[in-house]
Amino acid sequence: MGFHSDPDDSKPDKELSTILKTLCAEPNNRIVIITGRGRHQIEKWMDPFDLEMITEHGVWHKEKEKDWRRFVEVDNTWKKEFRGILEMYVDRTPGSFIEEKDYSLVWHYRKVETGLGDLRSRELTSHLKYVSSERDIQVQEGSMVIEIKNSQVNKGVAAASWINEKDYDFYLACGDYWTDEDTFRYMPEQAHTIKVGSNSSAAKYRVEDYKDIRSFLRRLSN
Repeated sequence: MGFHSDPDDSKPDKELSTILKTLCAEPNNRIVIITGRGRHQIEKWMDPFDLEMITEHGVWHKEKEKDWRRFVEVDNTWKKEFRGILEMYVDRTPGSFIEEKDYSLVWHYRKVETGLGDLRSRELTSHLKYVSSERDIQVQEGSMVIEIKNSQVNKGVAAASWINEKDYDFYLACGDYWTDEDTFRYMPEQAHTIKVGSNSSAAKYRVEDYKDIRSFLRRLSN
């Protein structure tokens, strides 16, 4: 999906739904959505599709016809303190808001006036990194977001645990977020890895935006 100012608007549209249903209909395919989103939202969006899910960058896993399981034991007692810091910046930055997940916090500033958003994001990043300097907490900047999560949470480790379950004859991973780099690094040597966007990447291939990925997946599904 493309970017939306409201994260709740990023659910699959008609075109993407058609692509996913077609790919999932092939019994030899194993489709896994790996995302930083919360498990409840992703489960609701992906309910029509016969696929599997890894959410919150690797914390929660859901295999077909099974319940959610927590892949790693992580502490989230830090959230109360860090949420207080984020709330202070929300009060100072009209248009910004907080997204809370089970084991991470995200400060969104896509709706903030451009100059003010850039200024506050730099201030907040510096503040958070100072506070988290001696903790097992990671602060990362994304596209108009700043995310705080436990350092041991890793999409790549989560993906590898499933990849190692059996031998596959074809591997494909694509993504546009900074945490997707961990997935690219953990994929087998023969895997096809695709970075969406222009930032530097560990992926072997690159496309300009999500429309290119859709076109590619549509060709595979045909």
